[in-house]
Amino acid sequence: MLADLNVDPPESDGEDHPPTPKPNPAIAAVAVAVAAAVPVVAADSNTRSCDEEGGLTKNTFAARDPDTVECEDAEQHFQGASVSREEKVSNLKAALVHVARKMPKNAHAHFMLGLMYQRLGQPQKAILAYEKSSEILLQDEQEVRRPDLLSSVRIHHAQCILQASMGDSFDEELDTGELDEILVKLKSSVELDPRQAAVWNILGLVLLRGSQIQSAISVFSTLTTVAPDYLDSLANLGVAYIQSGNLELSAKCFQELVLKDQNHPAALVNYGALLLCKYGSLAAGESGTESAGSYLHQKEALVVAKECLLAAVRSDPKAASVWVNLANAYHMVGEHRNSKRCLEQAAKFEPNHMPGRYAIAVHRIRDATRSQCSDGQLAWAATEMATVLKEGDPSAVDAPIAWAGLAMAHRAQHEIPAAYDGEQAVLNEAEERALCTLKQAIQEDPDDAVQWHQLGLYNICTTQFSRSVNFLKAAIARSPDCSYAWSNLGIALQLSDDPSSETVYKRALVLSSSQQSHAILSNLGILYRQHRLYELARKMLSRSLELCPGYAPANNNLGLVFVAEGRMEDAICCFEKAVKSDDLLDAAKSNLAKVLVLAKKQQGNTR
Repeated sequence: MLADLNVDPPESDGEDHPPTPKPNPAIAAVAVAVAAAVPVVAADSNTRSCDEEGGLTKNTFAARDPDTVECEDAEQHFQGASVSREEKVSNLKAALVHVARKMPKNAHAHFMLGLMYQRLGQPQKAILAYEKSSEILLQDEQEVRRPDLLSSVRIHHAQCILQASMGDSFDEELDTGELDEILVKLKSSVELDPRQAAVWNILGLVLLRGSQIQSAISVFSTLTTVAPDYLDSLANLGVAYIQSGNLELSAKCFQELVLKDQNHPAALVNYGALLLCKYGSLAAGESGTESAGSYLHQKEALVVAKECLLAAVRSDPKAASVWVNLANAYHMVGEHRNSKRCLEQAAKFEPNHMPGRYAIAVHRIRDATRSQCSDGQLAWAATEMATVLKEGDPSAVDAPIAWAGLAMAHRAQHEIPAAYDGEQAVLNEAEERALCTLKQAIQEDPDDAVQWHQLGLYNICTTQFSRSVNFLKAAIARSPDCSYAWSNLGIALQLSDDPSSETVYKRALVLSSSQQSHAILSNLGILYRQHRLYELARKMLSRSLELCPGYAPANNNLGLVFVAEGRMEDAICCFEKAVKSDDLLDAAKSNLAKVLVLAKKQQGNTR
């Protein structure tokens, strides 16, 4: 049996840390296979500081700006007669305007003036102030002396352009008129001054981070046409296509970026991350080896991803996000020790890098599950997942994914000891904790089919089959084309002795790809064997092995069919293949030992 599922505005003027987007711990976590494939956005490769993190975060744009002067704070320190708020704001504005006029070459003064106008809801005046600040900072074309401040100015400049076009609503895609207006401004601005491309690139990032993906794609596409030599927009266009699900167009962007400038900070990292997204979920795990054609291509793609990320980490050895992606690539190709080393490097260079800490915790859970060893690793992983929830920036942490990670740890803490008949009181506590976190993950996003699916799988593991059926049906209601959900529903129905399981398995086959169907065929073969339809069972299991010759569960199940038919030699051959493909498949080891004893008895009886 197989359950196969398998920027906010800166808080200073930019002097301390660059306000570039942060990595998102969510990309891979839905499916363990791609938990850490995080594309890298390019905020502006010409003003990037050495501390910069490269990941892209799904953020909601906040109109309130921490850099803006707070009139309420000023009121607390105001001495003397009571003055109205409006008068205080007027006095503050007059003071900032006076400073900007007295110090016309002070970029910071113009930046603060722009922040004030932005907070007062006067984006057009703010844009003029930000343009003046950028102009001062860019006077020395050889070297930008204050790259962090320039990056901050550009981010706020981009926000004001959007604010002028859309008002304060940033939750929906731009309508046609708004988008056309922005694209016209983009073209005229960049044609007059090519250096303005960086501002429009950041505007695209603001849209992308606000989940306005199609609008972001339009901005980046236009920018690549108007300023073809500004490669950051090409890199971010590829990231936007990844988020839209169009991996083919994303691949074209990253391939073009690599050809134009292999040393671009986002080139190799993004292409490697793309390959992990595209092929990672299709890679064979411990129970599968090479199958013909497509899998070989997948394996080659993962090797290419690994080489791209190795080159990227050599270029920037202190970037935690790159180490995390490289760790994921090693995991995909089965090099678990190297994966662990990469995660240790990520933790070493950036110990507070939340995506890295999340990925390390996932690795420990995988390792414990693979070895069926419930030791301190799982407790550490659960603590780390809880830390991500507690200490992570709410705007940068996807709460449903974080809760799913904590639920993953709690599930393993219950399932592994339960397999070895642990102390009942401890098991009951672990089960209650796992159910609580799984349900919390659903409450965070009730429409997420994956979380319902996970709860269904957990109930299969705890033999609550009727409850599992209900949860899996809820998952299918939210994602009716998910073949994995249909396959696991078939398992739950089969274990409940429900005759509709065959129909459900066939529905899963219709929806599955060639890379997924071998597991479903194996499950269908089990069903036919249990009903003593051995010919049909052999047909299903043989087809499964044609698609994935080293698939250990199918070899094990075919061996059981041969045992039922009295074909001991064939059964021994199948069990041996299963053990060779997956030496952790205890069922195959046990079956092999039993069938060897039976074969000897048969030989003794014939003499």
